[in-house]
Amino acid sequence: MHDLKALRAFVAVAHEGSVSRAAEALHLTQPAVSLKLKQLQETLGLTLFQRHAQGLALTADGHALLPSAETALAALQAFDVSAASMHDTLRGRLRIGTIVDPEFIRLGALLHQLVQRMSQVETELHHGTSGYVLESLLRRELDVGFYLESPGQMPATGEGAPAVEMMELTRFAYHVIAPAGWSSRLARTDWPHLATLPWVVTPPRSVHHRLLSEQLAPHGLTPYRVAQVDQEPCMIDLVRAGVGLALARDATALQERQERGLVIAEGIRLPCALSFVWLEERRDEPVIAAVRHVMADIWSP
Repeated sequence: MHDLKALRAFVAVAHEGSVSRAAEALHLTQPAVSLKLKQLQETLGLTLFQRHAQGLALTADGHALLPSAETALAALQAFDVSAASMHDTLRGRLRIGTIVDPEFIRLGALLHQLVQRMSQVETELHHGTSGYVLESLLRRELDVGFYLESPGQMPATGEGAPAVEMMELTRFAYHVIAPAGWSSRLARTDWPHLATLPWVVTPPRSVHHRLLSEQLAPHGLTPYRVAQVDQEPCMIDLVRAGVGLALARDATALQERQERGLVIAEGIRLPCALSFVWLEERRDEPVIAAVRHVMADIWSP
């Protein structure tokens, strides 16, 4: 490999036509440029310049080698630019815990922005309940995730567990829904009565279970469970089929009442919040910090 400084001196002298002007362009002394030219010519065993009254002119060999020298220097510059840009390019993997349906959590908008802003980051989606997302986050099997909880309430992580931070995205409410034709059975909507009716319930780590327990536990009640599922679409299907009561997000409950005649228990509204969560100790990791900013932009008013 030839000395890059010698190649720069060769190209500069070829363009400027004199050692003095080339030295000025390269911010070097004239002897330094002359030495580099001499070393290059000796290494190649070729005469690259010939002197004339106005300075130096390329020989035939010099003319033949100039394009190759310029290409080599351009390639080196491109290499330096690419290397520098890597300091500003995020790379790696981002494991996201998702819940409920993609439209509700604006998953499409999130993935679109990640592709636009973090194209070198590989994204993995892992779907489950809020409890699954939290447990996987604490085990560092997920990097970030969506989470449902009562408004203003932090996730319960247990003693000795890493601290979790969260960004509240939106608030909504759950309603109690029942199969079509159950209006008479929902004439009373007090919790002691509702607990005696058949329920489609969810696992303990789901937000449905937590919200329902918050209403029933103070009365020493548990629901009459006839089925347990871990996905909202399955739960809604069972209510449609006449199996029993369930909790449904406000938009879903209203849609099911309008389109399928499902019954909504009057006067019952369980507030809930959708949040984005991550481990406090990892908040400033470049990829996690970047996705936090993306989420803030997507959900900003």
